[in-house]
Amino acid sequence: MVLGLGAALLAAAAYGSAALLQATAARRVPAASGLDPRLLVRLLGEPAFVAAMVLNILGFVLHLAAIRLLPLFVAQAGIAVSLAVTALLAVRVFADPLTVPEWAAVGGVCVGLALLTGAAGAAGDERGTGALEAWLAAGLLVTATVGAVAARRRGTASTALLSALAGLGFAAVAVAARLLPALTPSAVVSAPAAYLLASAGALAFLLYSVALQRGAVTAATAPMIVLQTATPSLLGVLVLGDAVRSGWLSAAAVGLVITVAGAVALARYDGLRSRRAPAPSLDNSRSGSPEESET
Repeated sequence: MVLGLGAALLAAAAYGSAALLQATAARRVPAASGLDPRLLVRLLGEPAFVAAMVLNILGFVLHLAAIRLLPLFVAQAGIAVSLAVTALLAVRVFADPLTVPEWAAVGGVCVGLALLTGAAGAAGDERGTGALEAWLAAGLLVTATVGAVAARRRGTASTALLSALAGLGFAAVAVAARLLPALTPSAVVSAPAAYLLASAGALAFLLYSVALQRGAVTAATAPMIVLQTATPSLLGVLVLGDAVRSGWLSAAAVGLVITVAGAVALARYDGLRSRRAPAPSLDNSRSGSPEESET
C-alpha cells in the first residue's frame, strides 16, 4: 500500500508539472481548427512540450505501478492531486494567488485522498474479459467521434466537453492498464488491452492539448480529472474486484466526493488565462483577426 501510494503521489507531481508546461507550449503554437493530430507535431517544436512529454512518461510509469498495486479508486484519486499541483505551480509561475475557497479546494483534494487511502482494501485481481475490452474499444470510437465535433466549436462549453472526453480517454488508460495480464514484454505485445491503452492515451492527450488551447489550464483540466478519477474508481469496485475495507464504504464515498468536488472548485482558478492570451488559430493567421473569423 505504501509503495503504491508513493508511486501515485509522485505521478501526481509529474502530471501536475507537465500540465503547466503543456499549457504554456499549447499557447505558443497556432490553435488547431479541429481535432487535428498535426497539432502534436507542431507542439514537438516547443521545448516546454518536450519536457511535458518526459514528465508525462515518468508520471505514466509511476501511475501504472500505482494502478497495479492499489484499488483504482485510490490510484486515480492520487492522480487527482495533480490538479492541485498545477494550480500551485501556476500561482508561483504567474504570481496570481489562490483565493481562500481555492486553498480549501486544494485541502479538500488532500483530505479526500486520505479518506480513500484509509478505506482501501486489496486491489482486485480480476483482469476482465474480451467483452470488457470490446466495450472499451467502442467507447473510444464514440469519444473520438464526439471529440472531432466538439473540436470544431469554440467557447467554454467546447473546452469543458473536450476536457471531459480527455478524462474518459485517460479513464480507459487506467482500466486497460489493469486488464494487462502481466507487464512482461511478451505479455504486453500479445494483449489487446495494451493497444487499447496506447490508443486511449494518444486520443486523450490530443483532446487535452486542444482543450488547453481553448481555456485556462485548470478549467481545461478539472473535468478531465473528475472523469479520470470517478469512472475507473467505479469500474474497479463493480467490475474488477477492488475491495473497500469493512465498514469504510461511506468513508470511501465521502472521500471520492470530496476529491472530485475539490477538483471542480479549482476549475474556477483562471490565473493562467488572465496572464496569457490564447494562441492565434491557423484559420485566423490566414484570414484576418480572431473577431472577424468568429462573426
